[in-house]
Amino acid sequence: MAALPLMMLDTALQELESSGRPIRVGMVGAGAKGRAIALQLGTPAPGVRLVAIANRTISHAERAFRESGVTSWTRVETASEAESAISRGVRVLTENASALTSCEAIDLIVEVTGTVKFAAGVVIDAISHGKNVVLVNAELDSLVGPILKAKADRAGVIITHTDGDEPGVAMTLLRYLRTLGLKPVGAGNIKGMVDYYRTPDTQRAFAEKNDQDVRKVTSFADATKLSMETTVLANATGFRAGRLGMYGHACKHVSELAQLLPADQLLETGLVDYALGAAPGTGAFVIVHEEEPLKKAQLAYYKLGNGPFYVFYTPFHLPHIQVVSSIGRASIYRDATVAPFGAPVCEVVAIAKRNLKAGEHLDGIGGFCTYGLIENSATARKADALPIAMSDGRVLRRNVSKNQVLSFSDLVECPDGPVETLWREQNRLCATESAILQGEPERKQSVGAIS
Repeated sequence: MAALPLMMLDTALQELESSGRPIRVGMVGAGAKGRAIALQLGTPAPGVRLVAIANRTISHAERAFRESGVTSWTRVETASEAESAISRGVRVLTENASALTSCEAIDLIVEVTGTVKFAAGVVIDAISHGKNVVLVNAELDSLVGPILKAKADRAGVIITHTDGDEPGVAMTLLRYLRTLGLKPVGAGNIKGMVDYYRTPDTQRAFAEKNDQDVRKVTSFADATKLSMETTVLANATGFRAGRLGMYGHACKHVSELAQLLPADQLLETGLVDYALGAAPGTGAFVIVHEEEPLKKAQLAYYKLGNGPFYVFYTPFHLPHIQVVSSIGRASIYRDATVAPFGAPVCEVVAIAKRNLKAGEHLDGIGGFCTYGLIENSATARKADALPIAMSDGRVLRRNVSKNQVLSFSDLVECPDGPVETLWREQNRLCATESAILQGEPERKQSVGAIS
């Protein structure tokens, strides 16, 4: 049934448009990706209206509206002011995200700040006010997505990562293939380049040329964002990382992964991974497994190879455009494009980019100190590894060698903040779930099933 809402979504959105009842979207964040989303929704997309933007730098939100073709708006400070303006057909801007998360005239929140601490507060507030949430935020989702999903479930709302980002592209394809009776055993990204040691200095010119945040661009290049995206996918599918950082085979075409990834791991746990420098150059892939001889003959006839592993792929990912699909699916069908199904399967750990010295302050995602790699959660927790999304501002208590995984024991102790508290709540929840599953073999098999 997964494919049915996708086939019907265009009709449902057109009906909302015709009836004058579009989905009213409030967006939090107006950076490069937020502005691109505003530009697309400003068309406007049928059945969807961007009615409000919150951003801590209000001029960025004004720019987003201007570039999307919106010529008039009003600034508000409270939810009641926002509701009054939106009910009159006036779009609103605010520095106060809670004015949107608690506004009765907004149906859904798109969170696109790329932050962790701030975004976590926004999402929890939105959930508490009964709002569906679309995350365009792999930084947050890869760290505490499972506990946010648990909170959303309890509140009866939908939280989902977005279509258009690679996890959403892969998951949409994977669910379609499952609908056809195929058995997915792997999925991931098509990546142009990876260099763990890129820094804001090496990426500054590219960031300025493309009007993007330099730290964000650095995280794209140094494998951190790739690892976060595949972690989101792992936690939605149950697939594992074959090793720290994945295999990341360089190949001419993504279809070559059918022969390059370890068959035993694909069949035992499923794998998230990536193809490096492969055609078609962008997008996401899904690997399926088929052993039946006549079915293999048919797949060979249609030029998918000789099997038993076959690669399907989508040759594009367009977050600013495809977010409309996730908005519609969440609002109309209560269908999450991609969301955790239980306890974390993978996480993203911090690794030293260079030799680090005792007393240094770590500078977080996309900085000079660390890069992030995906690791299986069981392995990461056994090593007490430091998630990169919790590394910013932490102080080293001892030297750490280049390429060493950082652990909490490497850090000067400090009190937990809101994100650390949320992460530890997630760990406690997962420990409880694990203990329950160990006593219920039938449930354990169903929860961990790949297909």
